Amino acid sequence: MNYLAHAYFSFDHPEILTGNMISDFIKGKKQFDYPAGIQKGIRLHRAIDLYTDDHLITKEIKKFFSPAVRLYAGAFTDIVYDHFLAIHPNELNAESWMDFTKKTYGLLNQQRNWFPEPFYSMFPFMEQQNWLFNYRYEWGIENSFKGLVRRATYLEHSQEAFELFKRNYLQMQELSDFFLADVKNFAIGQFEDLIAK
Repeated sequence: MNYLAHAYFSFDHPEILTGNMISDFIKGKKQFDYPAGIQKGIRLHRAIDLYTDDHLITKEIKKFFSPAVRLYAGAFTDIVYDHFLAIHPNELNAESWMDFTKKTYGLLNQQRNWFPEPFYSMFPFMEQQNWLFNYRYEWGIENSFKGLVRRATYLEHSQEAFELFKRNYLQMQELSDFFLADVKNFAIGQFEDLIAK
């Protein structure tokens, strides 16, 4: 899952949201440098990622991208999931998604003292360009693909991956719809367990 899904599956809890969003920048035991609530968010992020990576549908969608991007197929799949979450008919409508993204940025701004440097530097661009909302648009996905390539060591361009996304759009959407129902139930269960501790 990418940023939108991790934000959405934090269920408006400020500290869990923060941990969920910064988790990729926190390595190993560094998680224990953070308050308990943020640690829970980091653990939730990692649980969701493991569940996603092991899911049969993820493996199917990765097959669309593998010929073009090989080991990065999972990262492109994560972005695709955010797109289909943003337009899913059983989730929020466009107006509600806009409200959600504004609320998310507001909650994160209250926690910015806990951001690791890479996320701290990136967050203003995420907020100003409203990455979370723009996952709903194909051009937003194209920009996310380009951003992934900029950060990748062994990729030079994203155009072929984006063409594969467009060419196989309906199949990816159908697969993603099944997966999103599964991962949402999983995330709710994980969240409730973490909150109860």
